[in-house]
Order: sequence, then C-alpha cells, then structure tokens
Amino acid sequence: MYLGIDLGTSGVKALIIDAGQKIVASATADLKVARPASGWSEQDPADWISATSVAVGKLRSKHPAIVAEVKGIGLSGQMHGATLLDSADRVMRPCILWNDTRAHAEAAQLDADPQFRSISGNIVFPGFTAPKLMWVRNNEPDVSAKVASVLLPKDYLRLWLTGERVSEMSDASGTSWLDVGQRRWSPELLAASQMDIGQMPRLVEGTEPSGGLRAEVAAEWGIQPGTVVAGGAGDNAATAIGMGTVSEGDAFVSLGTSGVVFAANGSYRPNAESAVHTFCHAAPDSWHQMGVILSATDSLNWFAVLVGKSAAALTDELGDELRAPQGMFLPFLSGERTPHNDAEIRGVLTGISHGAGRTEITASILQGVAFAFRDSVEALSAAGTDVRRLTASGGGSRSLYWLRTIATALDLPVDVPVAGDVGAAYGAARLGMLAGGRASLAACTPPDIDQTIEPDQALRPAYEEAYQQYRKTYPAIRSTMS
Repeated sequence: MYLGIDLGTSGVKALIIDAGQKIVASATADLKVARPASGWSEQDPADWISATSVAVGKLRSKHPAIVAEVKGIGLSGQMHGATLLDSADRVMRPCILWNDTRAHAEAAQLDADPQFRSISGNIVFPGFTAPKLMWVRNNEPDVSAKVASVLLPKDYLRLWLTGERVSEMSDASGTSWLDVGQRRWSPELLAASQMDIGQMPRLVEGTEPSGGLRAEVAAEWGIQPGTVVAGGAGDNAATAIGMGTVSEGDAFVSLGTSGVVFAANGSYRPNAESAVHTFCHAAPDSWHQMGVILSATDSLNWFAVLVGKSAAALTDELGDELRAPQGMFLPFLSGERTPHNDAEIRGVLTGISHGAGRTEITASILQGVAFAFRDSVEALSAAGTDVRRLTASGGGSRSLYWLRTIATALDLPVDVPVAGDVGAAYGAARLGMLAGGRASLAACTPPDIDQTIEPDQALRPAYEEAYQQYRKTYPAIRSTMS
C-alpha cells in the first residue's frame, strides 16, 4: 500500500493505493484561509499538521489493516508559500500563500534584475516565494532577522513527518531561487534577494526518498517507523504524475481553485516573456510548462456565495445544451498571472442586460474562465509548446457544461477520464511507490477515457468573436486603473 498526502489550499486529502495502483481508501480534512487585508492570503502551518492528522486518522479508523501495510508515502502541496522558521524550527508568522499578491512591488524589483528570468526561466511573479521574503524584510524586519530556513508548505509537512528539511525540483521551481535548467539552487538569485543557500532545504528529485517516517508519527498512524517519504511534487506536477502527463506532447487542463493548462516537455525551453511558467517536472530530467489563472472555480464559488446556491446547483441549472456567449466576465478576482502578470487587476462582469438572470451570469462566468484558459494556450504556443488536446482534471471538471465551454472556446478536444480520482493525492501516492523502489516511471500511465468532448462547431464563430472581445476588454479596464 502507498499513501499520498495532498496539502491543498482548502483542505488536506489522504489517499491510499495498492500495488496495482487501485485506490483503496481516501479521506479529507478542511482548511481555512485568512485574508487579513486586500490581496493577502495566509494560513497557520500548525493547521496543516492538524488537518493531516485528521485525514490520516480517518483512514486508520476505517481501514487500520490497510494503513498498516503502507510501504511508501508521497507528498503534494500548494506551491509558492513562504513558511518561515527560526533556528529551532519554530514558525515565526503565518505562511504567506500562493495567491497572496502583497509583494507585487518587490516582485517587480526582482524581475527588473535580468538574471532572474535568465537563470530561473520565469518572470518573478508576486505569488512566488522570493518576493515574499523581500516583503517580510521591508515590513517585518524583526521576523526577517531571525529567518533560519524557508520551507514550502508540503516541505514543512515533511519536516514534521521526517525531521528533514528537504524540497524537490518541481515545487522549488516556483520560488525564483532555483536554476531550473540545472535543477539546483542558484547562489546568484539567492544573493540578489539577500538570502543564502544555508536557508534553503536540501533538494531531491520527486521520485527519490527524502527521509523516513519519524517514530512518533508512525505510532500515531499505525505505520512502520522509517517508512520512506518521497520527494513528492508541487500540486500541478503531482497531478501530472497522477494523470500520466509525463511525456512530450501530453497536456491537461485543471479546474481547481486556480486554473492550469499543463504541458509536459522533454527538454528545458523557457520563454519568460510569455508569462508561462517553465518548471522542473516531478519526473527526473524533464520539465513542464504551465499557463496559470488565479481564479477558476474560485470565480464560480464567489458567485455561488453571492446568490446562496451551491456551485454544482448553478452549473446544473444550465442544462446540457451549450449557450451562445452572452455578457462578458473577466475572472481576475485576485489579479492574474498568465498572460498578464498583473497583481492589481480585478474582475469585471459586463454586457449584462435586463434579460440576464442567474443562469446567464453563471454561463458568463464559465465562459470567462474558459477564455482565460484560451489565453494560456495562446501563451504556451508563443513559448513553443503546441497543445493539441487536453485531459480534464480538478473539481470543476465534473461539470460537462463547463468542459463543453472550454472545448469550444479553445477549439480543442477535451478528454474526460473514467470516474475516479487521478489528481494530486493519487500522483503523490504514485511517487511514494516510486521512491520505495516498487515501480518505475513507466507505471505512471494515463487514465482510461470515458468520453471526448469536441468543440461545438456551430457555436465556434460566436465564441471566437466573444474571445476577441474578451482580449480587448482587459487593456480597456486596465487603462482606467492607471
């Protein structure tokens, strides 16, 4: 048995697969996000440990014999978070999360130094880790002076599990401190942000062991002490392992809190100017590129709270037949990454008439997120990655209407896997299996496909016209904020 733990933004998921990679048990525990100021997003790392204990405790309560057979553990997690520890490994402040944009000025300052794009292969986005440390230095100097180490969220969880300060290549790629092409920390980038390599965790590949389970945790969980814990992966790279997106030309679209178009690459080919992320893959000696939007299902969830209906109920109201575009929604509720790299832009709903009700606005929100994905596909193309079809993943992919909208907006077929979880927790469990030496990367096969959603060709002209209007709307509203 192999245990995958995915530390997400809204919760922790623990999932166990057997040697045949069949899911045999899973459990979740919720997390909350604090937003103490506009554009801020934080969590207490102690809550990650509590939620993980709750999720694995549920597994042990229901399936003690299965949990006892776990031979490898893999970790996945939300990326970019700045977990600041002192010399005694004590957390000094809440973790600043991936979708926190307070460090936009610091990000711009670092990005103006050409060696960041040259060495890291990426724009320094406000959500990345390095600018957050600069913000802490500028605004919380007493905390900054005591920072002995910086860990990403899942790597803080690893410290509790194993006692080891370790990260891996895919997650480290989103710090702005990694030489992504060489797969090592960059002394030059660390120095440029007033950090040093002594504050960085040791690096391993995602498929490699990072340590063994501590006796105290092993006793709590009923697992053998010393059980191998894999390097693991950032959440999107872990999803790629779960989806079998590991070879050149493989791609998926993830409809989660944020949205991602992810394409696997067999070589390192950055193009920072496109605002595409070029990161190390969790698979050794390979890379991937991503277009990232900050508010995917978050956009629908915002509207769901506003009208007092669940997100699922809102999409169910739309029925099966795809609607022509009506109204325009730009999903920039907390800024945007690809392709704009704009932390200050905010969302817009426009073009709504008296005849527009709840269903029309819901359809506009789904359409706006789909057009944001289209922006990412266009940016990937500019970066040299040709996406020809996508596999759907994430909670939002349960809405076939939304997938029809995406397929038509992007003019690409979207494959829908057979019902079952092949997300980040599943990928983490696969990495636990690989780190235990029980399989090779060839075991990371794609899921069976239940159906393929083709673009609605009758509506393609209308969607193309609406997308071109969508592209014009961003600079129009941006100019009003200058």
